[in-house]
Amino acid sequence: MSIRGELFTTQVLLDNRSYFFNVKENRAGDVFLQIVESKKGDGADFDRHQISIFAEDMQKVLAGLDDSLKFIEKERKERAKRRAEIKAAKEAKYALGGSDKKVYRKKGEEKKDDGIKRTGKVIHIKSKK
Repeated sequence: MSIRGELFTTQVLLDNRSYFFNVKENRAGDVFLQIVESKKGDGADFDRHQISIFAEDMQKVLAGLDDSLKFIEKERKERAKRRAEIKAAKEAKYALGGSDKKVYRKKGEEKKDDGIKRTGKVIHIKSKK
């Protein structure tokens, strides 16, 4: 055991943060996991936050983390499914020849079928069908 009681250390480097997972032993012989987040602050300073989880509580913490990860994955899949449904509905609604698109005309103007869509301010030329 080293001076600070570290048994094992691993580091995860990200873009703007670093995470350290330290397995330590205190003077009473209790083994615990220390999770340290370090991110660059103003100037040369680093902001450090740490959490200590003792061995007897580890299974409960890991179960909570696992439940959270399952929820995140389920939510991600549901959001992707909803986006795909919305996209499919829009494509079906505005498919070629769809009549759900609105054509705006000035008041009192009759509908003309000369291939020009008149919206009042801008004239859009429609391609031939």
